Amino acid sequence: MKSTKKFVFSILGIAIIITLLYVYEVHFDYRFTEVTKGKVYRSAKIPPDQIDDYIKKYGIKTVIDLRIGNLIDPLNPSLSKDISSEKKAVETIKGVNYINIPSHQIPSEQNLQMFYETLDKENAFPALIHCHHGTGRAILYSALYRIEYEGLSNEEARLQTKFPIYLSSFDKGTPKGEWLKKYDRRKNTEYAVSPDMIQGDKSIAN
Repeated sequence: MKSTKKFVFSILGIAIIITLLYVYEVHFDYRFTEVTKGKVYRSAKIPPDQIDDYIKKYGIKTVIDLRIGNLIDPLNPSLSKDISSEKKAVETIKGVNYINIPSHQIPSEQNLQMFYETLDKENAFPALIHCHHGTGRAILYSALYRIEYEGLSNEEARLQTKFPIYLSSFDKGTPKGEWLKKYDRRKNTEYAVSPDMIQGDKSIAN
């Protein structure tokens, strides 16, 4: 009986710890994740009055906001006023470039072109890529960065989007997973696989 109670309390303790970690990651750290150390980070939306802290801590030079305003979509519930508030907050920080690339879950050709043009610029890095929740578009575009600028294969980049990837939104047979598998690397290789970009930790956390 004692062993049963001990087991139950252990399970409850683990569940509480997992819950607290989830709450912290989502509501206090905004799913902020290192993609490539010193180069690229991704996150969910960060409140305008707090984004300055992240920019200064990680030396961010470019903020790429993938949200679309006033779209009736649970995957993209941001309001235009929220996007404007972040833009104003970032633009008050000297030496930091803000770019809004309004993207659906699967990028358009125009989205891709804006993304490339932004990261091809001198002094674009370190960069922060974020969407609303930080679980879809931010991860997808981070994978694109790794394909185009670090030389990873499509499958390598896809497999490192989520852990575990099985049954995730990047698994085989899902729209994002299949799109990444079939993505055609751009022909312009002038900026691809720069040696200084492939140094350091390249892990994409869950």
